[in-house]
Amino acid sequence: MKEKRKLIIDTDCGSDDAVAIAMALNDENHEIIMITTVAGNVPVNQATVNVLTTLEQTGSYYPPVYQGCGEMLVKKWEGSRDTHGYDGMGDLGYHPCFLKKSEGHGVLKMLEALAENEKKTIDIVTLGPLTNLALAIRLQPQTFQRVRRVVVMGSAGLGFGNVSEAAEFNIWQDGEAARIVLEAGIEDLTFVGWDACLDEAMLDEKEIGQIRSNSPLGAFCIDSNRVLMRLNRERFGRDCLDMADPAAMAAALHPQCIEGCQRFYCQIDTNEGPSYGSMLIDRYGFSGKPANAAVCWKLKAKEFKEYLFRTLGVK
Repeated sequence: MKEKRKLIIDTDCGSDDAVAIAMALNDENHEIIMITTVAGNVPVNQATVNVLTTLEQTGSYYPPVYQGCGEMLVKKWEGSRDTHGYDGMGDLGYHPCFLKKSEGHGVLKMLEALAENEKKTIDIVTLGPLTNLALAIRLQPQTFQRVRRVVVMGSAGLGFGNVSEAAEFNIWQDGEAARIVLEAGIEDLTFVGWDACLDEAMLDEKEIGQIRSNSPLGAFCIDSNRVLMRLNRERFGRDCLDMADPAAMAAALHPQCIEGCQRFYCQIDTNEGPSYGSMLIDRYGFSGKPANAAVCWKLKAKEFKEYLFRTLGVK
């Protein structure tokens, strides 16, 4: 039997994070060894509750959940209630029935796992602001370099932002943390932009209905995204879901679905002003500096959706 690749998920668990986590729990080639939470879509304690709820709703297995940072490094936490609701899960009253968070701080537990496991055997997928990773890097930079690969749902990719013209929410919420991660010299670092989940990769009304009617898990995944659906009716003019975190999870765990991805020299703008939190991508080599990250801006829509449906058990 093929050995499963070890995975740490770092998340500010809102409704699309929940879908991504459910996908990873049902991926036959990966094992989640822990989930760490961070403030972002919601306060960190609510993110922890949402992860525990998602684990119970998925019913696959139950990796430990460690709560991490509740404050950004510099910027004040703002949240995304207009996108995911006040509780991050559509304000439907979801809560865990039997699972509880594990003792210990998420950052320290992440470093502990990297130190105790063989070098380059753990992947990290981040679905929220990069505060936990930045703190881990500052605390124990050599230990963090034992990671095999880091895949970040973050940046606008090669397109426009979703919280400003230039910036995507996860990077914008803690630009200083994103800058630390980007400048840490991680060998295999990929940012999956918001543009990767747009256009043909968006779930349309028929696909949404198919997922929702398939199973209790499908209903949970769709119903928890009802605030996002309402927002999308206003900005896209139709019932659809842009699944940013599932797109990043698919790119990380099922790279066959990637269509557009290239390494560039990138920088994070942390200056005050309208471009704060944007990722500047040197597409044409103006800086003359070597690439420091890969940017994924497009998925093969059919391949992505097949993987999403399969890992959610949709028939």
